[in-house]
Amino acid sequence: MELTLTDGYRQLLEQISDVYTQGRVRAVQAVNAQLIETYWQVGRHIVEYEQAGNLRAEYGKALINNLAADLGLRYGRGFSRSNVVYMRLLYLRYPISQKPSHQLSWSHYVELLKLDDDLERGFYEKQAIAERWSVPELKRQKAASLFLRLAVSTDKAGILQLAAQGQIVQEPADLLREPYVFEFLKIPEPYQISETRLETVLCDHIQPFLLELGKGFTFVGRQYRVTINNSHYKVDLVFYHRILRCFVLIDLKLGEVQHHDIGQMNLYLGYFANEENVEGDNPPIGIILSRDKDELLVEYATYGMNSQLFVQKYQLYLPDREALRLELERTLREVEP
Repeated sequence: MELTLTDGYRQLLEQISDVYTQGRVRAVQAVNAQLIETYWQVGRHIVEYEQAGNLRAEYGKALINNLAADLGLRYGRGFSRSNVVYMRLLYLRYPISQKPSHQLSWSHYVELLKLDDDLERGFYEKQAIAERWSVPELKRQKAASLFLRLAVSTDKAGILQLAAQGQIVQEPADLLREPYVFEFLKIPEPYQISETRLETVLCDHIQPFLLELGKGFTFVGRQYRVTINNSHYKVDLVFYHRILRCFVLIDLKLGEVQHHDIGQMNLYLGYFANEENVEGDNPPIGIILSRDKDELLVEYATYGMNSQLFVQKYQLYLPDREALRLELERTLREVEP
């Protein structure tokens, strides 16, 4: 006899589904936590053996090769040579007082352990946890030098805070990156592309675009119509930021930003503040993205203007990592007064 789907039965079905789903998630988390702990302990045993025997470099290499071969025969692919190398690194780079988080997978830590710099590695670990990056997302942000781009625009204290806490969004300026990198569009240089086409391909690649913008962005629309006294304008891209609780308006410029571009964005901000905001919304933020900008022109054009308006650069290729690192090192060497 088939049961009638009463409201009570549906509720029971949902309750069981919720319990089962949560149980599976906890089971996966528990397995992952135990795996990370096990690999850390394996690394500890390798390092302690090396230190006790004072092994020379060539013997250390042979040790890794022998362990990978013997453990691989016993337990399979989990003990490939590269995995054993990373287990050893896991222990060396995460001492007992700074053990790795169980919120990330072993694949995440393999990517993190490829970074020699402790500050950089700490930033990506915190950011991957906070923004729940998948492994491909973590790889992309590393390749795009997110930490270095954020770090070179701040002071020594800010760099150390980034490494310890990740990027914390508390005010409009915390959203900014310099430059924004759109290498995922795969537009070769030199390129020929219109502003409309650039806007279109960004929307066609909305997932990596949102990843580049950062945590908290939700897409509202493109070519968003603004009507003032029967005159029509269009904002290229409109987002809403869940953390700051405000609209974020983005205009794209192919060349160098002009003073009238800044005035137009200020007009859009005024419109959204008065016509689109509802109770609980904070003042909107405007970001003009351009290939180039004249810092002095921007300073004068924004004089006494809305502090929520920013002009930032973007580029269609990965930034020069070494140039960014040199700038970071210069900042870290600065002697504080």
